[in-house]
Amino acid sequence: MRSFWSDPFLWIHLSGAATLPIFLGLCLLGLAVGSPLLPVWLEMFLVAVAGIVPVLWMQWFRPFYIFSILVVAVKPQNLTSVQHRILTRFKTNLNKGLALFVAVLLAVILWQLYRFAPLAASVAPFPPSWRWAGLLLAASAFLASNLFLQVSASVMPVLLTPESEFAATKPHVVEKIRQDFTIAPWQVDRLLPALAAETTAAVAAPVESIRPASGGNSSVDSIVNPKPADTNGVTSLPEQSIEKK
Repeated sequence: MRSFWSDPFLWIHLSGAATLPIFLGLCLLGLAVGSPLLPVWLEMFLVAVAGIVPVLWMQWFRPFYIFSILVVAVKPQNLTSVQHRILTRFKTNLNKGLALFVAVLLAVILWQLYRFAPLAASVAPFPPSWRWAGLLLAASAFLASNLFLQVSASVMPVLLTPESEFAATKPHVVEKIRQDFTIAPWQVDRLLPALAAETTAAVAAPVESIRPASGGNSSVDSIVNPKPADTNGVTSLPEQSIEKK
């Protein structure tokens, strides 16, 4: 197991591909509404552009900031050095090529959905006269399909990076993260609970940290390091009382 595999954000966004059948199903239902109002190629083109171009542009020029969930993100200055290296891995040419491949793959899938859309006309969510509403639903669902699959696909090369290559990766500069990545608007200090290893390291403080410094409060020092009882004190009290008599 590679050391950076313990980061939960990688696995959360990798699992986002599981939502692909849901959004493709919604896209199919949208295309099934009514009959085409425009030439088939033009409707296909509009839905494809609306779904593919924004996400492909993002992944090429300002990749999705992986340390976020929906509209909430971890502040860049709160990331660890390992997480900065992970960000650097998302800016490779391999990820750009993979984003292009995913875009072409989804375009082919969209064409197949368009072909089989009439078979789902009986379960279309809108009446046949609402063709534009159906196209809007199809474009929105296809956009979501691109977003979730593109982000999940971009995680795969990072996870498959050899440990030695990852260790040699330079951490991404903190000051450039906001301009190099697409970050959610709502940013917080911490988004997920700390890992068990981090919590254990924080709790296991040195024993010396609970001891007072030299020259400190003597009462506290007597509790930590109690002195043996003074045996001479027992006999000194009777001697003083005899002298007074």
